Amino acid sequence: MNSRWPEDRDLLDSLRRRDPSGVEAAVDGHARALFSIARALGFDSDQSEDLVQETLATFLETLDRFEGRSSVRTWLVGILYKKSLERRRSLARESQMDPIEEVLESRFSRFGRWARPPADIERLLASKRAGAAIMACLEQIPVQQRAAFILRELEQLETGEICKILGISVTNLGVLIHRARIRIRECLEAKGITTP
Repeated sequence: MNSRWPEDRDLLDSLRRRDPSGVEAAVDGHARALFSIARALGFDSDQSEDLVQETLATFLETLDRFEGRSSVRTWLVGILYKKSLERRRSLARESQMDPIEEVLESRFSRFGRWARPPADIERLLASKRAGAAIMACLEQIPVQQRAAFILRELEQLETGEICKILGISVTNLGVLIHRARIRIRECLEAKGITTP
């Protein structure tokens, strides 16, 4: 289990009692990682801080409904994700058309085989330069694809957790991650970083 996300039953009991030390422990244990996720989702520092505060406030308000069927981490990331969607909707509506379809078609031959196979994203993440470029490219892809990619590749959450957080099916998750990878590859190639 990741040490960034304390999963102590005593902590949860303390939170339900609204014990100040429990609240402090929850904030100390989760705020930094939530902030990192908000930043990775493309929000600036101020917006990320606001999202983390809103997430923690909502978490404390809804503690009585938390049944413990998921981890505190999953519960918090789910709240953060929903808050990020609310924030984006208030800023602007997402485009209904997805121009990635044309890119997908250009990647296959007329026989349905890869003209250029997708990049090995895991290997690219290992490179610091490529990692920085990937993070810049992530800011340019649709929010749901970005969230799916971040939760899978960077936070390394399990498929079931991601589907629950995003409210999507396993099949939809696969499509989102696949499209995110293609968009990242296109962006990296535009930056002059070649992918195999």
